[in-house]
Parts: sequence; C-alpha cells; structure tokens
Amino acid sequence: MEGLVWLVPASIIVSVLVVIYLARDVLTRPVDRSANPADLIPAMQGLDAEDRSELFGRMSLNGDRIFDGATAFLQRQYRTIAWMAIVAAAFLAVLLLFFGENEAKGIEAGDLAWRTGVSFLVGAVLSGLSGVIGMIIAVRSNVRTASAATRSLGDALTIALRGGAVSGILIVGLSLLGVFMLFWLFGGFENPKVTPELIVGFGFGASFVALFAQLGGGIYTKAADVGADLVGKVEARLPEDDPRNPAVIADLVGDNVGDCAGRGADLFESTAAESIGAMILGVAVFKATGEDNIAWILFPLVVRSFGALASIVGLLVIRPDRVRNAQRALDVGYWTTAILATVGMAISALVMLGSWWFFLCGLIGILTSVAFVYITQYYTAFNRPVREIAEASRTGAATNIISGLAVGLENTAMPIIVISVALWASFQAGIQGFADLGITIGNFEAGVFGTAVGTMGMLMSAAYILAMDTFGPIADNAGGITEMAEAPEDVRDITDGLDAVGNTTKALTKGYAIGSAALAAFLLFSAYLETAELHSVDLSKVEVFIGAMLGGMLVFLFSSLAIRAVGRAAQAMIQEVRRQWREEPGIIEGTVEPNYSQAVDISTRSALREMIAPGLLAVIMPIVVGLVLRAEAEAALLMVGTIAGVLLATVMNNGGGAWDNAKKFIEAGHLRDEDGNPIGKGTDEHAASVVGDTVGDPFKDTAGPSLHVLVKLLSTITLVLAPVFI
Repeated sequence: MEGLVWLVPASIIVSVLVVIYLARDVLTRPVDRSANPADLIPAMQGLDAEDRSELFGRMSLNGDRIFDGATAFLQRQYRTIAWMAIVAAAFLAVLLLFFGENEAKGIEAGDLAWRTGVSFLVGAVLSGLSGVIGMIIAVRSNVRTASAATRSLGDALTIALRGGAVSGILIVGLSLLGVFMLFWLFGGFENPKVTPELIVGFGFGASFVALFAQLGGGIYTKAADVGADLVGKVEARLPEDDPRNPAVIADLVGDNVGDCAGRGADLFESTAAESIGAMILGVAVFKATGEDNIAWILFPLVVRSFGALASIVGLLVIRPDRVRNAQRALDVGYWTTAILATVGMAISALVMLGSWWFFLCGLIGILTSVAFVYITQYYTAFNRPVREIAEASRTGAATNIISGLAVGLENTAMPIIVISVALWASFQAGIQGFADLGITIGNFEAGVFGTAVGTMGMLMSAAYILAMDTFGPIADNAGGITEMAEAPEDVRDITDGLDAVGNTTKALTKGYAIGSAALAAFLLFSAYLETAELHSVDLSKVEVFIGAMLGGMLVFLFSSLAIRAVGRAAQAMIQEVRRQWREEPGIIEGTVEPNYSQAVDISTRSALREMIAPGLLAVIMPIVVGLVLRAEAEAALLMVGTIAGVLLATVMNNGGGAWDNAKKFIEAGHLRDEDGNPIGKGTDEHAASVVGDTVGDPFKDTAGPSLHVLVKLLSTITLVLAPVFI
C-alpha cells in the first residue's frame, strides 16, 4: 500500500513533464511562410510561392488577433474574480471563526477558519491557473493547426489534440497536487481523521472560480456567436467566419475563453471536490477498521493518479502518420485510456482495499463514463434526433425549435436510468465488499463508499476527456483562420472535418461532466450528512420542505439569468455589426476591414457585467438558507437542487448540441429536396436551422455548463459551512 501512495506525487511529476513536452512540441511548430511545396497538399502546391507566403501571413495575423482578444479578456475577468475570491475567503474564515467549532471532532474554530481560508485560496489560484495556461496554449495551437491542415489531416489532428492535452493533463495534475499537498501540509498522515474536512475549502475555492469563469466565458462566447450568426448568416447570408463580419474575431475568441478556460476550471473543481468528498467518507471506514489503514482515505488520489497516467498513454498512442479518420483516431485513444484505467482500478482496489467487490464498483464507474459518451454521441451526432430537427427545418424556425426542445427533454431518460443503475449496483457492491472483508460497518456507510469508488472510476479518464473537449475550440478556430485567410477549399475541408468531430467531442465532454456530477451527487450529499452529523432528511418539516423548493427554484432562476445575459449581450453585438455595415458599406464589399476590436470589447464588457448576478445568486442563496433554516433544510436544498440541476443541464447540453449539429447536417448537404438535390447553405431551411442553433447556443455553452458548476458548488459550500449550519 505504501508504494501506491507514492504514485500520487510521481503522477504529478510525470503530468508536469508531459505538459511541458506537449506545450513545447506544439509551440515550436512554425506557421511556415516558406514551406516546402512537397510537404503540402496538392491544392497548396498549386499556389505560387508569393501567394503561399501571403496566405500563411494572413493566418498568423488572425491567430494573433484571437490571442490578443482572449488574453485581454482573461486579464480583466480574472482580475475581477480575484477580488471576489479574496473577499469570499475572508468572509468564509470569519464565519467559521465565530461559528465553526466542532467539539465532537476536536476541531477548534480558529484552526478550522484559517486552514479553510488558505485551502480556499489555493483552490481558487490553481483553478484559475489551470484554465489560463490551457487556454493560452489552445490559442497558440489554433493557427498551427490551420497551418498543419495545409499538409495533412494527421498533422492537423495531432497538433489540435496535443494542444488540448496540455489543458487536460495540467488540470488533473494541478488538482492532484492541490489536494495531496494540503493533506500533507495540514498533517493528514499524522491525523487523517480530521484533515479531509480541513481541506474542503480547496474544492469551494475551485468551484467559486469555475462558476465565474464558466459564466463569463459562456456569456462572452455566445454573445459573439449569436450576433455573428444572426446578422452574418441569416441577414447577410455570409458564410461561416467570413472576414467581412465584424463579430467573427470575437466569436473565435469566445470559443477559447468559454470552452477552454471555462471548461478547464469546471473539470478542475469536479475532480477536486469529488476526491475530497470521497476522502471524507473514507474517514468513517478508517475509524471502523481500527485506524490502522489510511488507504481508505488516500484511495481516491491513487485511483486518479492511475487515471492520469492512463490518459497520457491514450493521448500519445495517436500517431499522425496513421490517421485516416479523425473520430476513429480519438476513439482509439479513448479506449486505450479506458482499458488502462480498468487495470489501474484493479491494482488499486486489490492492493489498497483488498476486495474484488471494490474493483467492481470502480468498473461500474468506468462503464458509466463510456455509456455517457455514447448516449451523448447518439443525441448530438448525425443520428435520429439530429435528423429529426433538420427535417423540422423544412417548415421553418418554429418547428425546428419545437423539435429541438422535444429532443432535449427526451434525452434526460437514458442518462438518469444509467446513473440510477450505476448508483444501485455500486452501492450493493460496496456492501458486499465490506462483508467480504469482515469489517463491521453500517450498510449505508458501506454502500456510499461503494458509490464513491464508482465516482472515482468515472473520473479516471478526465484528462483524456478534457483533451478532447479543448480539441474542439482549437479545431473550430483553425477553421475560422483558414476561412479568413482565404485558403484553398481542400484546406478548409480538412479543418471542417476536424471541426465537425470537435463539435461532437465538446458535447461528449458536457455529457461526461454532468454524468460525473450526477454520480457524485449522492457521494457529496452523503459527505455533507456525515459532516453535519445528520442521519436523514425529513421533508414533512416545513423548514426542510421550504429548503427543497428553494433548491429547485435556484436552478431555474440561475439558468434564466444566464440565458438572459446572453440575450442582452447578443443584442449589443447585433447592433454593433449593423452599425459598422451601415456606416461603412465598403466592409460588405470587401474593400474595408471591419473594426474587430470594437466587437471584442462589447463581448468583454457584457460578459464581465452580466456574470455577477447569477454567480452571486449561486453563492449567497445556499449560505442564507443554511444560516436561517439550518442544516437539515440545507440538505434538502442540496438534494433537490442537485437533482433539478442535473436534469436541466442534460436538457440544455444535449438539446443545444443537437440543434447545432442539425445546422451542420444541413450545411453538409445531407438534407435533400424531392428531387434528391442537397439543401445547403443560403436556403430557407438553413436559415431556420441557424435560428434553432442560436436558441441552443446559450443552452449548451452558457447555462448548461454553468449548471455543472452550480451543482458541485452547492455541495462544496454546504460541506465547508456544515459546522456553521449545525
């Protein structure tokens, strides 16, 4: 067992070294103006040297514009978040100082206050750092992916995936580093019974930053995207990423600040909060076994270390010279990761916990992640649901929207059934595991620990899943850069193919994120009951019933504020694009360059202003309910808010993804008229699908992903402040 514990710092070191290697590999690839024609695809070989040089020059220019816009936004956003995080940490410490003493567990208020405040700030800093570094590499990868598309599909795929892998591996590595470092520094190896509760603030800090990062990035990206689509595609009938559209650079910037930085912070806090929750449950088992086996507490970190190493291998097995199909190549990497994760889970469960039943719990979690990947793929790829929405576009935008809503509501069924089966099976396997070992512990505690092992199993592939997610905006940006640089059609075909795959992988990541949140919901709820010393939640009590209703209401009000924020910001963007075209007709004629920076500034100001209200609502409401209605009502808010959040996020994520791919289905020419001719861009059917896509945009890229964070933020707030609510 001792040897496996040292796998945690070893995996952290390996993760950092691999991140450095991948970042260097991507950043040293030039956008070569003097490329050897023999290395280029035939369409590029047909251009003379001067035209090729100008083409690469335009790629570099547009890549620099995206980088400047993204970094400028992040500087302003994280400066705002930093001040809020400092205030929140101070408020948290003061609250715990006066009300947080827990005599039963031997935790003094002063000790709890300063340690929680420090762990909150460490979580906030590492969460922000992981998102920023990942995004910076991503916006440097996009132009290199566009350049690589002039050579081959394999080169372009490799750069995009490795650029995304920097984010995925770094986030998992930093999450492990933060939890393990705080556990060690706070005396976890000497006093493991108490330490997990002292580092819960780490998860809260990560959740706090993730919420505002996801909200701000989501509002930014969808304000630009909706504005660019409605004015550019529907009104002016311009192609995607047409350089005459003033909102196009803001749209490409938004892909990075929303999908890279925002999602990175989201999954960082997911892995951190769920690991700490599992460690808290491990404390109960640690006590029941005579306090001689710390493995029950450190098991989640060891399992995640195996997962990080498995993901690294899965990413590196993809070789550019072997790529013929982008989706198939990514699938090979994913299955490699899943198989190696299964081996790692078997080793961890047998060596540390001593029973095959716990391996079964972990295997259930791994299979649940696979199920969510394929369920999401079914609803967002070119399958029956997407085709149904595309067919509805024949009769206009209204029927497209009706069909999309129906698909979004329908797709809650399979994920919830899968989660229910996984929870029941891992719960029962957990009970059998303790019976097999002859350990006397309550069936509830035993079953909950089984679900914790299952959750860790699902999180083992987080680094690879996140790499596929960041691959999406890199490929999307590469397509925009090639379009704006007026590259040959064959180059755009390569980036379009990557973009289509990336759109599916982004949807898969959202499904995976909400699936892990759903599986972890019972784990974190049980951890709260353990911390708050509650044995049940009685809804017949009026204050508890009120807490439950407020939890459900919070989810819908939060979503409303997020979607409304996108609407207001998009209106400002639409008016700006119309103004530029009206005042300077040369923009549409292609003789005058639009003022891209003005559109970027509108998205930036709108996002920073609009993220405050929903973010503060999510933080303040559970605190108020806990202080006024106390611990049991807070448990009801957590329980109902989590269930409602998981359901609504599933509707928004997959419904929005289906709307998006219905538009792409039509753009690819798969919808045909009575004579069998393709119905594509510029048609009424396409315009209807664009309207549906713009409705789905704030669903899948703003409100839906933000609900992932809200669900886990509720858990971390209640865990941190449980001593105050008692």
